[in-house]
Amino acid sequence: MTRPPSHDTAIAARKTDPSRWLPMVFIAPVTLYLLAFQFYPLVQQFFLSVTSTSLLNPGSSTFVGADNYRELLTDPEFAQSLRVTVVYTVVCVVGSIFLGLMAALLLDRPFRGRGLARALVTVPWAAPPVAAALIFTWMYNAQYGLFSRLSQFLGFSAGGVNWLDEPSMALPAILITTLWQIFPFSAVVILAALQGVPSELREAAVIDGADRFSVFKAVVWPTIRPTVTLLTLLITVWSLRRFDVIWLMTQGGPLGETNTLVIDLYRRAFVYLDLGKAAAVGVIGLVIAVLVTVIYFWVSQRTEAATGKR
Repeated sequence: MTRPPSHDTAIAARKTDPSRWLPMVFIAPVTLYLLAFQFYPLVQQFFLSVTSTSLLNPGSSTFVGADNYRELLTDPEFAQSLRVTVVYTVVCVVGSIFLGLMAALLLDRPFRGRGLARALVTVPWAAPPVAAALIFTWMYNAQYGLFSRLSQFLGFSAGGVNWLDEPSMALPAILITTLWQIFPFSAVVILAALQGVPSELREAAVIDGADRFSVFKAVVWPTIRPTVTLLTLLITVWSLRRFDVIWLMTQGGPLGETNTLVIDLYRRAFVYLDLGKAAAVGVIGLVIAVLVTVIYFWVSQRTEAATGKR
C-alpha cells in the first residue's frame, strides 16, 4: 500500500513545480501594460497638476502646489463645465438605459422579422462617432436640416434655427445625438440578460394571475438588475470621458453650454496652453470617476447582502 505524501513533501513539490509560475507569466504582460500606459501617465499627470507649465515650453515647470485646484474651484468657467458634465452624464445614463430596456423588451418578444430588427438596432452603435457627428450636424442646420424643418412644421419656430448655435438647444442636440448612438449597446446587453430569465418562472407567474408589470417586477427585474447596474457604471464612466462627438459638433459652445470636463481639459491644454490647469481638470475628473466606481461596488455589496438575508 502506497502512503500519501506528507504535507511538507507536498509543499516542497509545489515549490519545485515550474507550472506554478504559469499564472504570473500570463499576468505579466497585462501588468506591464497597465504600469507603462496607465499608472505612469497618471502619476505624471498628478505631478503636472501641481505645477505651472506652458505648452509652449513643457520642459520648464514651476511648482505651485494646490494653486491650480484653488483657482479651478473659484473659476466660473470650470463650475459651468462641471454642471454640464453632471447633466450630460445623468441624461445619458438614464436615457440610454431606459431606451435600451424598452428596445430589449420589445426585441425579446417573438415576432416576424425579429432577427432583422435585432441586427438593425445595432447600426447606430456601429456607426463611427465622427460620421454620426457630421450627419447630425447637417440635420441640425438652420437652412436644410431635418430638425429645423420639423420645428417649423410643428410651429415651434417661425424661421430656420440652427440648434447647435442656440445656447438653450445645443446641449439637448448633443444629448439626442449621443443617446441615438449609445442606446443600442444598452439594448443588446439587456437583451442578453433577458435571455437568461428562466421561462418557467415567467409561466408560473402568469399562471398565478400576475400581469405583465408584476411578472417584470417579481421575475425579470431581479434577474437582470446586476447587468443593468454594471451597465450604469460603464455608461457613466464613458459619458464622463466622451470627447469626439461634443468637440466635433460644438467644441464646447455656444457660451460654454456644452463644455464638459473633457472639453475644458482640451481647451485649457491646447487653446489656453496651460498644461498645469489642464492636468488638474483631468485629476478632478479621475476622482469623480473613482468615486462613481466606489459607490457602484458599495451599492452592489449592500444589494448582495440584502439578497442573501432573504
